[in-house]
Amino acid sequence: MTAPTAPSAVPGEPPDDAAGTWQAVHVFYAASPRPLLLQCVKPLVDALTEEGLLAGYFFINYWLEGPHLRLRLKPARAADAPAVRERTHAALTAFLRERPALYEVKEGFLADLYETLFTLEYSEEERARLLGPDGRMRLRPNNTFEDRPYEPEYGKYGGPAGIELAEWHFQHSSDLVVEANRSMNLHLRTVLLGLSAQLMMVMSGTFLSDDEALLAFLDRYHTFWNRAFSGTNYTADEGYERAYDAMGASLPARFRHIRDAVAEGEPERLPAFLRGWAAHCAELRDRARDLAHRGELTFRAWDGTRDIHVTDPAHALPMLLSPYMHMTNNRLSMTIRDEAFLSYVLARALRDGAPREAE
Repeated sequence: MTAPTAPSAVPGEPPDDAAGTWQAVHVFYAASPRPLLLQCVKPLVDALTEEGLLAGYFFINYWLEGPHLRLRLKPARAADAPAVRERTHAALTAFLRERPALYEVKEGFLADLYETLFTLEYSEEERARLLGPDGRMRLRPNNTFEDRPYEPEYGKYGGPAGIELAEWHFQHSSDLVVEANRSMNLHLRTVLLGLSAQLMMVMSGTFLSDDEALLAFLDRYHTFWNRAFSGTNYTADEGYERAYDAMGASLPARFRHIRDAVAEGEPERLPAFLRGWAAHCAELRDRARDLAHRGELTFRAWDGTRDIHVTDPAHALPMLLSPYMHMTNNRLSMTIRDEAFLSYVLARALRDGAPREAE
């Protein structure tokens, strides 16, 4: 007697026990994402994970077609995909009904900012598909959501292996930001900037243990955001020195302490809320380094003209550090101006806090 055979899968569809594939839903919500994250996303993700339906998740904030949160969810199995989608839609519908965003993006600063980003980041052909009758970027209705294709940026993160690593990291980064929103007063600018600066210092200091390489990276990071938005006032550096000086004389020593702790592999010297982040960044660095050694990282040149196969970790780590750091700041709802300013602050603090050579 032969064993019964499993029912064949529907042609063109994966078998039910196959690994799930990422789903993406864009939630157009013109307000602080804090209630959306704490009252909707976290309970949804926790419940789906506890029930064995979810293998991973992460989110980012974005502005195209209006401010929105892009939620990515990976069902544990292909068979779980319908349930994950249905539960997600139900949770979002209930949240938007009970806690709608009241702000509408029409005229004013935010609309102008999104229009500037639209012009800078998309080609004329791409913009044509997204323009409304008035010649400006179309805005999706507030307090709505739409399923969209999941489109990983292989060229930015080093190909399929790099994307898999990035997705693992993005969940940790998302968890960190959700917990920070729950436990910290991130609505206060000083708290938000302070948290971001320390997270940036931990990550960049972990990836780049050499001071010269770290300072060169921070300078490039600052220059990139300024040049990317040259001709706008979104990264104006007026007042940088005054703002830095107002932070107090102890600032260089505080950042030097963080930098030395992670460079020397001693996260126990850090404040409690930074220790887990430092441990994660060290594992992320080691995994990225291994991918480079194995020849599994291939990036796309910024101009899109060629692929760049990177096997030297000294080249791969800075290339990955920049988007990793930017996307954590994105989840914190940091602005481009904030990132330009904080990279300036970190570089200057490290220079000011460097040990003095004996004269």
